[in-house]
Amino acid sequence: MVQVAEAAKVSIFTVSAVLNGTSTVSEALRTRTERAIREIGYKRNGIARSLKTGKTKTVGVSVGDITNSFYTDVVSIIQRELHQAGYAVMLCCNDSNVTLQEEQVALMRDRMVDGLIISPTGDDRELRKVVSQSDIPFVLIDRVLKGVDCDVVVLDNEAAVMEAARYLIGVGHRRIGFISGMLDSYPGRERLAGYRAALEEAGFPRDDTLVELGNFPADGAHRAAIGLLTGPIPPTAILAVNNQTVFGVMRALRDLDKECPEDISVVGFDDFPWADSFRPRLTTIAQPVREFGEKSVKLLLDRMTGGADAPPRRVVLQGRLVIRGSCRTLAS
Repeated sequence: MVQVAEAAKVSIFTVSAVLNGTSTVSEALRTRTERAIREIGYKRNGIARSLKTGKTKTVGVSVGDITNSFYTDVVSIIQRELHQAGYAVMLCCNDSNVTLQEEQVALMRDRMVDGLIISPTGDDRELRKVVSQSDIPFVLIDRVLKGVDCDVVVLDNEAAVMEAARYLIGVGHRRIGFISGMLDSYPGRERLAGYRAALEEAGFPRDDTLVELGNFPADGAHRAAIGLLTGPIPPTAILAVNNQTVFGVMRALRDLDKECPEDISVVGFDDFPWADSFRPRLTTIAQPVREFGEKSVKLLLDRMTGGADAPPRRVVLQGRLVIRGSCRTLAS
C-alpha cells in the first residue's frame, strides 16, 4: 500500500479508502489510485485483512457426494450466488462418511469461514453437537438433524413420492416395488413414508416384500432391483429414490434381459440432464435445484448480516412429476 500511495501521490488512508470503500474519495484521487494499483500489480493480503476484520468472506459447503448430479447442480448455484455476494466457497465432500464430515466441518470452522451450508450425512450425535454448538451461522439443505433447530431448506419428499406412486396406481399398477435410500437420513425416511401413504390411500395391503433397501448408491440399488425382479411375484413397476438408484435399476434390467417399460415400468427421482436421453425417456420426480441453491444462500446471508437472533426458518420446496416414456399402462 505504501508503494501505491507513493506512485499515486496520495496518502495511505486514501489507498485504503479506495480498496475498502470505507470513505468518500474524489474522482480524481480514485482514478490516480486505481491506476497505480494496476501498474504496480497490487494484490490484497486476504489473511491480513481477515485478521483485521474478523471476516474471511468465505463460506464452507459440506455435501455427501459431489458426483451425485443433484449436489453438483445445487453447489454450482450456491457458488454462483455467493460469488455475486462477494464470497468465496470452500467445498468439502465426505463420501457419505459421517466421521469425515465432522472433521471437515471442524476444519472449515478452524479456517474461519463466515458461514456454513451443510447437507448432513446421516443423523449422527457428534455432528449434531458440532453444529448446535457452533458460533458460526449455518444452514442445512436437503436433510435435517433431529434436535437441531436451525435454518433449513428441504424438499417435501413425502408429497413428491406420493405423487409418483399415485401416477403408477392410476395407470393400473398394483404391485409397485420401492427401492429405499438410507433410513437414517431424512430423505430416506420421508420417501419411504410417501410410498406407504400412497398405497394405504389406495387401499392396498402393506407388503414389505416389495420394499428393498438400496442405500442410494447404484451398486446397492442394483442388488435391490435384482432381489425384487427375481422374487416369486415380481412387481410390475419400480420406484427408485434418486438418480444413482435409477442407474442401478437399469443395470439390473439389462442383466436380467428385461425391457423397460414392456417388462417393468420405472419412475426415478431427480431430473438429471440425461433423463430425457434415456431409452425409454425417464419418468421422474424433478427437484427444484435452483431454489435449493438460491434459498440456502439467502437464508445464510440474512443470518450473517444482522439476523443472528432471528427465529429459525424452514423452507419446504415442492417436487414435480415429469411424465415421459418409462411407464406403461396396464389393463384394468
